Amino acid sequence: MNSNTSRPAPRADTGSAALNFLSDASMVLVHLERRIDPFIRPAFDAVLRDPIARGVTALINARRADEGLKIAEERPLPDEEAQLQSIISTFTAQMRKLWKPGGFERGGNTKTHGIVRGEFIVHDGLPAPLRHGIYAQPRSYRAWVRFSGPGPYVTPDIEDVGFMSISIKLMGVPGPKLMDEEKFTQDLFGVSTPTFVTPDTKANAQLQIESLKNASIFYFVNLHRPHLLDLIMQALWIKTQSSPFEAPYFSCVPYLLGDGQAMQYSVWPIAKTRTPIPRLPLRPPDDYLRDAMVASLAAGDVEFDIRLQLQTDPHLMPIENNGVLWPERLSPRVSVATLRLPRQTFASAAQLDFAKRLSYNPWHCIAEHRPLGNQSRARRRMYAELSKLRHDMNAVPHYEPTGDETFDEAHG
Repeated sequence: MNSNTSRPAPRADTGSAALNFLSDASMVLVHLERRIDPFIRPAFDAVLRDPIARGVTALINARRADEGLKIAEERPLPDEEAQLQSIISTFTAQMRKLWKPGGFERGGNTKTHGIVRGEFIVHDGLPAPLRHGIYAQPRSYRAWVRFSGPGPYVTPDIEDVGFMSISIKLMGVPGPKLMDEEKFTQDLFGVSTPTFVTPDTKANAQLQIESLKNASIFYFVNLHRPHLLDLIMQALWIKTQSSPFEAPYFSCVPYLLGDGQAMQYSVWPIAKTRTPIPRLPLRPPDDYLRDAMVASLAAGDVEFDIRLQLQTDPHLMPIENNGVLWPERLSPRVSVATLRLPRQTFASAAQLDFAKRLSYNPWHCIAEHRPLGNQSRARRRMYAELSKLRHDMNAVPHYEPTGDETFDEAHG
């Protein structure tokens, strides 16, 4: 089966019939909620989401000690390398379990809704503190922009957990890169929740162990190391999505913005329209999110607003804990660029397969935007090793795009 083809997620395999039943039953409930979510979510988001998020963030912060760090200061966690190796080993085992040679997919952000051409346009007249790196002067960069689902499976869209991601590869970026496997690119990432699913690499290693059993719920809900507050924060933003073009995306992890200054970035749809989800509360088409993208880009251009949020409080806006929502009352998000996706067609099998050739890594970047924090430090080797595994199993070498690529069904 083509790995682009959606199929149901595997059942839980915990070694316990009771735990398998609980995990599978929880997913059935999620899938049922997804069918009615669009009828109740707008009112919930308007009235309750932000107050609940502030309350949960306060509870998370109440359990954290102030480590006395400075702005943009990092502090390695104990056993970071061992945790990273655990994450890589578990991802590798899961990828080998799920995919066959020639059809290997990514370990996370797995399902490709589409990969499209874009233009990243830096605004003129930015405030001096923001004029660093790619934002130093007004200019534009060509980009390949991949929109994807949560992973590690390629499921029908209504059966995922209501989470999406964006990966932006800018091309023609001058200057030395922190990973020399690509010379002219700068990669940016975002997910549709403003906090990351795990606060740090220790927790991420625990999550991947449960994910290997197809039972991620037991990372959040257990008697030993529960992550209920993180579950609530994720649940406030995961939902039945209408289109990858109609959700905001958040970096969740911080990056440098020049020397001694940290920031997070986010990507916001400019249009306020919402695509109706077909057939609800019955079953929508398996790939209705891709269908929504196709319709939007057939009708005209799509634009996003790129915003930066500076770190102004090292404790309440932490570097090493990515489960904490950075409060806008301490530092508002400032518009710095526009991501424009011109009208285009993109849904050919050849162009979808092109997404498999690309490697996105936050360390494909200039020094002015070095990734910060333990999960970012882990991503450097984790993404590189898992990308190499995927490329080796698909017999596809690493490829740095130029933006001049063309596609057709016959030759790709």
